[in-house]
Amino acid sequence: MTVSSVGNTNPPVNETPRMDPKATLQEMLQTLGFTVTVEERPIEDQILLDIQTDDPGRLIGRSGQTLSELQFLLNKLVFKHDARIPKLILDVCGYRQQAREQLIKRAKETAEKVRRWGDVLELEPMNGYDRWVVHQALKDDPDIETSSVEVEGSEKKVILVRPRRR
Repeated sequence: MTVSSVGNTNPPVNETPRMDPKATLQEMLQTLGFTVTVEERPIEDQILLDIQTDDPGRLIGRSGQTLSELQFLLNKLVFKHDARIPKLILDVCGYRQQAREQLIKRAKETAEKVRRWGDVLELEPMNGYDRWVVHQALKDDPDIETSSVEVEGSEKKVILVRPRRR
């Protein structure tokens, strides 16, 4: 018996179908016992997947640790399948958005102190995403520059905020 290629809807052998990050996340969470809906929005060159659930605390974890680990796993899984998909940012019921707004506010307040006093100030140890938020918040400030510095014995780094060298 021969198989005809007429009407064959399978992709060519060397072309894998695009993975749907939103559907993958929903399936992961449902497998873990969560009832969720996921909203997808593009943010700059990334994709935000905002998870709506009646039990946000379990998905967020202490200081967002569970959410960060879930984001890491999803990005690894999706990128391994399809490297063309942009980085995924997960949020649960607006938690990250509120935390991001507070972080931006704190970064700008720190920049104002640096501008006023001329001292170098250090922000607390942060994960990569939070450092990225701070660097983005202050990158266009003509008087301020930021740099990340490793903290000995930690995977997190601190951000130094200093007057811009001229």
